[in-house]
Amino acid sequence: MKKPNMNEARKRHNNSEVKYTSYSVNTTKFGKGKKYYVRTYGCQMNEHDSEKIVGMLESVGYKKSEDIESSDIVILNTCAIRENAHDKVFGFLGVLKHIKDTTNPNLLVGICGCMAQEEVVVNEILKKYRYVDFVCGTHNLDNLLNIIESKIQTNNQTIEVLSYEGDIVENIPVVRESKYSAWVDIIYGCDKFCTYCIVPYTRGSQRSRKKEDIIDEVKKLKESGYKEITLLGQNVNAYGKDIYDDYNLANLLKDVSATGIDRVRFVTSHPWDFTEEMVDVIAENDNIMPYIHLPLQSGSNRILKLMNRRYTKEDYLKLYDSIRSKVKNSSITTDIIVGFPGESEEDFEETLDVVNKCKFDGAFTFAFSPRENTPAALMKETVSEEVKMDRLHRLNEVVNKYSNEANKKMNNKIVKCLVTSLSDKDKNKVCGYTENMKLVNIEGDKSLIGKIVNVKITDTKSFSLDGIYVK
Repeated sequence: MKKPNMNEARKRHNNSEVKYTSYSVNTTKFGKGKKYYVRTYGCQMNEHDSEKIVGMLESVGYKKSEDIESSDIVILNTCAIRENAHDKVFGFLGVLKHIKDTTNPNLLVGICGCMAQEEVVVNEILKKYRYVDFVCGTHNLDNLLNIIESKIQTNNQTIEVLSYEGDIVENIPVVRESKYSAWVDIIYGCDKFCTYCIVPYTRGSQRSRKKEDIIDEVKKLKESGYKEITLLGQNVNAYGKDIYDDYNLANLLKDVSATGIDRVRFVTSHPWDFTEEMVDVIAENDNIMPYIHLPLQSGSNRILKLMNRRYTKEDYLKLYDSIRSKVKNSSITTDIIVGFPGESEEDFEETLDVVNKCKFDGAFTFAFSPRENTPAALMKETVSEEVKMDRLHRLNEVVNKYSNEANKKMNNKIVKCLVTSLSDKDKNKVCGYTENMKLVNIEGDKSLIGKIVNVKITDTKSFSLDGIYVK
């Protein structure tokens, strides 16, 4: 048993290696004739990790199940960034316990992802959730099959969570959710240590993939018919700092653009590492999409300092203005936290001031929730839940107003959309995304799926657009 240790997770070891594997870790097809169910919580990196989990499971014979009851193994790929994510996972574990107790006693239940890296979570599983069969951390996800096979052979609860950064393992099998749009990891971990964030502890230090491996993956995706790739990282803007002296995200964006793939995106950015060189590269290359997610978190310099964000309100606005002035038809979204410990009404008003200046296309807004083992969890002068909810409501009203205004500006315009699937709202329509990441429900035949087509916008809503395909 290897349990996580949060004190050890704070350290930065910088001893990761790049390993290339043909993924012959398991020679037996121990999943043959069995079914899997994977549920994902959290960010895009978790979504891509789940694609790897599915790839590994199918490599040993497991087949996808459409429901939990008929599954032989259920894996929860978890998120630790907010308290409600924890609550959802533990709530769903209750459902799985009922299934094991009543209809499927042989069901295997496993937990992966960021929650698995939390010492308090693993201790709780050992104490209260003995029916969880295995736990695998983020640093050794590549060893998942061995962990599952060990559980099957020994019938013992298997916990294997490394508290130090694992190696970068290339060539892990991947089963992608989409045939047209793909995630591509470029950097793992984060060294920023924002005081509210547990990610540096659950994902470890910054570890960049080699540029050659990234570019090769993009080329293969293009050859396989993919139209769009999204470069992923907890902080993509820090790419290359740990392994190169003179190669950064701006260079990588330029090289990925040069592969000729139709669309290039990247998330998530930290304003502190967002350079003018990056802005220029985005502006100069048509296949780098003009959509940028740029987390603000707070508009108050005092709160930004308490958050350890390493930039000021003025720095953020200067960068924002540069992107808007240089990148044609740009769309900028953000993240904002309200109710951070010590946040006064004046601090909150400063956040509203930035939102009113920037008029973001959209924002993910959150009320602060303390994460155990982070500095912010120990801060005094906490804000009451009533005040948090009031500020969140007031913020959302402003954010939604500007989101609606930004969408209305697109009415009657002809835009390019990558059509990805049938529309969730109307199966007689298809849906896709504009270059600036607006969701469009499109009057058009399903033969359009997988193509980049012209669409005339006919109606706008706060969170989506309606349109019709035009030749």
